[in-house]
Amino acid sequence: MSTRVLVSPSKYIQGSGELSRIKDHIFRPGRAFLFVMGGYAYDNLKDIIKDSFLGSKAKLVFERFGGECTHEEIDRLREIYTKNGCTVTVGVGGGKALDTAKAVAYFEKSTVISIPTIASTDAPTSALSIVYTKEHVFAKTLALLDNPEVVLVDTDVIMNAPVRFLVSGMGDALSTYFEARANAESGHVNFAGGLSTRTSLVLAKLCYDILIRDGLRARWSVDNKVHTKELEDVIEANIYLSGVGFESNGLACAHSIYNAITSLPKCHHMYHGELVAFGTIVQLVLEKRPDSEIKEAITFCISIGLPVSFYELTKDELTKDEIMNVAVTASGSGSFMESEPFDVTPEMIFSALMETDALGRSYRGKRNY
Repeated sequence: MSTRVLVSPSKYIQGSGELSRIKDHIFRPGRAFLFVMGGYAYDNLKDIIKDSFLGSKAKLVFERFGGECTHEEIDRLREIYTKNGCTVTVGVGGGKALDTAKAVAYFEKSTVISIPTIASTDAPTSALSIVYTKEHVFAKTLALLDNPEVVLVDTDVIMNAPVRFLVSGMGDALSTYFEARANAESGHVNFAGGLSTRTSLVLAKLCYDILIRDGLRARWSVDNKVHTKELEDVIEANIYLSGVGFESNGLACAHSIYNAITSLPKCHHMYHGELVAFGTIVQLVLEKRPDSEIKEAITFCISIGLPVSFYELTKDELTKDEIMNVAVTASGSGSFMESEPFDVTPEMIFSALMETDALGRSYRGKRNY
């Protein structure tokens, strides 16, 4: 196969105070909007959206998101969408709220708009929804027909969210280039069914370069509620570059490790990007990348507060059986591990997991916890 495909939202808008101008960006006469809103967004941002639409006579339906992207929640929101004669679905919140809104739009064959309130994942831009069980365990990846029509990012909203979200987003974005490289080397197809383009690979590398250069300063910006260029750049990396980068290049070991670790109840308190960051280091170890590359990734994670050992994932011990179960699950049929440029066995993953834990503890300068 030689077809190359790059996918992206139709329009990406980012800036200070953009939510107050939402009508200018998304309003079309005759449209009725269902806003699927996370708890914070519903309580704090609904009035900003209402004020923007004053005088437009647009029909706005606001619904609080249930908290998990499950088939049950998608079906509940579809009923509200149909009952109110909506024509556009707008997700406002974190990655799970946005994924749920995208799934509603997919089944209702409608336009979808993403408004992230945190920069914790690359979900806002993609034509994918990650569906979970009611027990918070990964269930499936739902491939959608289209990317969001508009992704609207208000950097003031992002800056005022807890810093852990931004850091988690950097953990998710950290994997983008390394997983893109693995797919390019293996010739594996991306989520659009084609090969990576030169553009998508460059975007993935730019995402990594921005994180390494500006990640710590961006964290400082949120900690101190100071708007900086570095924060703007990292938000763009977390949301747009990582989103287009992963979808147009593909996922690999890092996200397979994430999917597998979600099966451990003692890790359910961890955010998506925190687990992906650990999985990224596992991938570099598994691929036997240069020590300097592994060191740079681990040092970056430590500097901004991402986990690099089992203890930081669980605050408890993991048994060898639990670690092997993660390895077996991560290498299962149909997993992203198939994107790696060589055959991967559970034993290889187990070894990489153990080595990553040892390296992480070593770089933190601790032999024991």
